[in-house]
Amino acid sequence: MKFEHFALNVPDPRAMATWYVAHVGFVVLRASDTGSLAHFLGDDTGRVCVELYHNPAAPVPNYAAQAPLTFHFAVFSSDAPALRARLVAAGATLLTEDTLPDGSVLVMLRDPWGVALQLCQRAAPFPGF
Repeated sequence: MKFEHFALNVPDPRAMATWYVAHVGFVVLRASDTGSLAHFLGDDTGRVCVELYHNPAAPVPNYAAQAPLTFHFAVFSSDAPALRARLVAAGATLLTEDTLPDGSVLVMLRDPWGVALQLCQRAAPFPGF
């Protein structure tokens, strides 16, 4: 099996997708202008990583009320502090910024919709990064 995607029921998939494309570097791989307004976003490898959609049959979670260690997106960054500054300027909220003993930098933010977003600048990146 291969990972296909992770989905989030959000209040405004178009706006959220636009923000992630403009500020995180994701690309829209597939989008719908009807129904749930599903937007499948991918990283620079072209692989889908998240679906943003709105389906009123299920409640949109209060993402901001959830502890970021309970649930968060994590993205690789070669310069987490610089990306953090750009994301905060674009409406994200800084929660924590930690440098680990091995030199890795982990930054936890909330996007403008309250979803926790972690920036990972690892001293020893995972394969493929």
